[in-house]
Amino acid sequence: MKVKRETKRLYVGGLSQNISEADLQNQFSRFGEVSDVEIITRKDDQGNPQKVFAYINISVAEADLKKCMSVLNKTKWKGGTLQIQLAKESFLHRMVIQRISQRTSSSVLTVNVKQRRQRLRSRAIQERNG
Repeated sequence: MKVKRETKRLYVGGLSQNISEADLQNQFSRFGEVSDVEIITRKDDQGNPQKVFAYINISVAEADLKKCMSVLNKTKWKGGTLQIQLAKESFLHRMVIQRISQRTSSSVLTVNVKQRRQRLRSRAIQERNG
């Protein structure tokens, strides 16, 4: 039986400043296929790193996702305490999906209008010739 995998976006907080994409890739790849790691460092007014977190895209089965969150969440790792949760959909991601959806629906409408015109023309030709 094939296990259904879905791509999930995880928020991983509580990271230390010296964490790398490779570290996160290795840590999470034992639960699923990691396709993207994005590390974000928020700095204070003086430019000192204040908060380090990451977003990870992982293709994972539901059972493995639960296992990942229960095993890694709130554990100490490389100088930080991990906080893992499903990430909220980003505004930019929502906009991209909305634009694609609008393009698709407008192109479908265009095709339908062209098909209707063709049918009407062929009927008119048939009536003239018929």
